[in-house]
Amino acid sequence: MAATILVVEDDPSIRELLVINLESSGHRVIEAGSAEEAEQLVTTSLPDLILLDWMLPGRSGPQFAARLREAERTAEVPIIMLTARTDEHDRVTGLEVGADDYMVKPFSPRELIARIKAVLRRRKPQLTEDKVSVNGLVLDPVTHRVTAKDESLIIGPTEFRLLHFFMTHPERVHSRSQLLDKVWGDHVFVEERTVDVHIRRLRSVLEASGHDTLIQTVRGSGYRFSANPG
Repeated sequence: MAATILVVEDDPSIRELLVINLESSGHRVIEAGSAEEAEQLVTTSLPDLILLDWMLPGRSGPQFAARLREAERTAEVPIIMLTARTDEHDRVTGLEVGADDYMVKPFSPRELIARIKAVLRRRKPQLTEDKVSVNGLVLDPVTHRVTAKDESLIIGPTEFRLLHFFMTHPERVHSRSQLLDKVWGDHVFVEERTVDVHIRRLRSVLEASGHDTLIQTVRGSGYRFSANPG
């Protein structure tokens, strides 16, 4: 599935090349030429992943990465560092400040896309096109279909996204506000009880096959998707 990627690169020609290759792979791209500009963009729209150049005017890539990791809102946004530096010490520095991966220039566009896919699969599996299956419940992001015991289910778009997020993040308790951010999107202002409405709809869809019990209410905390009895 398409991800929103923030490219932070001060060289216009390199930035343009990155944008072309990312968009041709189906991703949505936003651009910044400095850490300061990127910080402003992040406050208005939280990206799914950041491609961050090491050498930037003003604040450096590692300094900006450290700042992102310190802020609660951006702490979990995946970061891939882009740099011409080849020293092992520099690679370690990039990883120590919170980068998920590190690519040395020049690199092939195919490798970059593969690295992005790998990081998203690890950090944000709900953005990949991988099928997910739990106890006979199968969700296919490519065909946008859900089957339960080989029977197709009729499911709304919001319930589909909610189920996809749950199935790719099992056994964790998610608060209503976290679900709003992850499923509805950052800066989408709806009431938290909206989550409860869609949970009820999703459970109703799954009830016939008995999979509604996979969605557990954790009193005072939120919801959990689990194949284990609550």
